Amino acid sequence: MTINAEITQLEQQLNHFDLAVRMTALVELVARAEAGEITLAAEQQAVNMHCHTFFSFNAYSYSPAGLAWLAKKRGWQAVGIVDFDVLDGVEEFLDACELAGVRGSAGIETRVFIPQFATREINSPGEPGVYYHMGIGFTSGRAPGAAAETLAAMRGRAARRNRDMLARLNAYLAPVTVDYEADVLPLTPAGNATERHMLVAIIRKAAALMNDGPEAAPSHALLAFWAGKLGVSEAEVAGLIGDYVRFSNLVRSKLMKKGGVGYVVPTPASFPTLEEYHGFIEACAALPTATWLDGTSAGEEAIEELMGLLIEKGVVALNIIPDRNWNIADPAVRRLKVRKLHEIVALAGQLDLPINVGTEMNAPGNKLVDDFDAAELAPVRQAFLDGARLIYGHTVMQRTLGLGYQSEWARRHLPTRRARNAFYTEIGYRVPPGKAGRARLAALDPTLPADLLLAQL
Repeated sequence: MTINAEITQLEQQLNHFDLAVRMTALVELVARAEAGEITLAAEQQAVNMHCHTFFSFNAYSYSPAGLAWLAKKRGWQAVGIVDFDVLDGVEEFLDACELAGVRGSAGIETRVFIPQFATREINSPGEPGVYYHMGIGFTSGRAPGAAAETLAAMRGRAARRNRDMLARLNAYLAPVTVDYEADVLPLTPAGNATERHMLVAIIRKAAALMNDGPEAAPSHALLAFWAGKLGVSEAEVAGLIGDYVRFSNLVRSKLMKKGGVGYVVPTPASFPTLEEYHGFIEACAALPTATWLDGTSAGEEAIEELMGLLIEKGVVALNIIPDRNWNIADPAVRRLKVRKLHEIVALAGQLDLPINVGTEMNAPGNKLVDDFDAAELAPVRQAFLDGARLIYGHTVMQRTLGLGYQSEWARRHLPTRRARNAFYTEIGYRVPPGKAGRARLAALDPTLPADLLLAQL
């Protein structure tokens, strides 16, 4: 086997469901890079701080270790994971980043219900009051005390929603039926299936049932099945079925989203409360993080009201997915959304909210990393890069010394968000990634005030 073939095999093993296989492969890849067998890109002005892993759903099957290596190989300044409803990948990811010498952060995403916006759509399309919400800067996947109960409840709620949706879909799609245990859960490494896992299983099961084989061209029976179930013509199905991105989006929108047979109308009881979710995040010494879609919904048009409420409840950062706010074909829509993007970045600066950005990677077609050189992003690039350094600075300080953004030390020495933001951003720029950086921090006196601690660095 050639060296290139061996490297390709090792990179594939990074996404194996067995953690030992993943980490053994990463150790070997790092060693080969240090030996000069693998060419690593020079560090560039690129970060992706919002990557879902295969613990919730990654469209490219990346594990936490796989994402750490991707960032290292491509020269990203920093990388962060964010999984739905679980912290299953936190330790693996941070260990992998330390091994590879990559600045990393780990987070979680779920939905909450905000009563004050019960009549206004916010960032969950078609669902007034429902809000995609995040926590970033976790250093462990093990939540303490009552926070562990909240984490378990989030996982449990997600599983119940999935099973309810799948029962509805199976009844509608018969004779194509999917078994949650046999067809869906094997697509996940730790039993945390998502709507997108079910989507993959349904599309595969339909093809297996109605085609001669997995590689066969779509049969008339398969085209007729999907045309009837989706309410579109066979010609439309035939034009899309070979393109998984477009076809899966059609199936998901027709069957799983609002108006589809699988859709279950959420109630406030479907999700944790804002207070419960923030309590869980803060108990884990992490940062409650607001999320922003594109500024066009009724809720996001009242963005100052929304941010004021969230900050009052403990939010200290803001997440943005930049690509969907500028990489748009329609010129008029692009102009509107770029303007909204620049406005929210400016508002975040006024409110002392550092910004976490990324591409998600949880849908086919998502970019691996944002293009910060695009004219539309150049004016806000530095805010995005600084935000990445801040969350890395918090993570490495909390993981090494227990002196993260939410620590008693930070509250005493850095009582305002502005002071904390400046300090942890500076830490993020001064502390190199990997074992050497943590060793430098570990040698510091943790009782020093912030200015003297920075001077020691």
